[in-house]
Amino acid sequence: MTTAPDQTARARRVWDKAAPSYDRQIALLEKLQFGGGREWLGARARGRTLDVAIGTGRNLPHYPPDVAVTGIELSPAMLAIARQRAVDLGRTVDLHEGDAERLPFAAASFDTAVCALSLCTIPDPAAAIREMHRVLIPGGQLLLLDHIRSTWPPVHAAQWLLERITVPSAGEHFTRRQLPLVQAAGFDIVEAERLKAGTVERIHAIKPD
Repeated sequence: MTTAPDQTARARRVWDKAAPSYDRQIALLEKLQFGGGREWLGARARGRTLDVAIGTGRNLPHYPPDVAVTGIELSPAMLAIARQRAVDLGRTVDLHEGDAERLPFAAASFDTAVCALSLCTIPDPAAAIREMHRVLIPGGQLLLLDHIRSTWPPVHAAQWLLERITVPSAGEHFTRRQLPLVQAAGFDIVEAERLKAGTVERIHAIKPD
């Protein structure tokens, strides 16, 4: 049986290997499948914002200037690209190497937590969402963007088949859905929108006071 540390180590290796070509490979997919998603996240972020699994920093151009961004990323190679992106944007960002399932921050440290296109690969997404709940202040907001299982049975079946390859090779899930996990963690849902035959979901939730 694969243990949680083994899964985390595998995820780090996968994303370190993918880092050099990640931006080039995902650019077209983001345009076609997730268009406007990062802008949607950035428009809602406020205050002290934690970007969980920040990757190569593709959210950074979309945050308002008055948002103080902290980023955490498991892969050192991805984090290095995010660091350079922040420099290129002239933006001060506090970047940390670490695990979304065990965030190295005190409780009630952030006003906003953002996670984009990452809960599909985090080994225990429920743990990551609970951690985001922990580090948010009462009244803090959670913003998620991800691909999820389709509402259309033929697409859902194709996603299930694709997972037979992607889960063993890269830990990439296509039939997860985060909304029930967000609710189970104690968040109140403000907005939940499904797009692209239900394969993409945007979630805006609040940690109750």
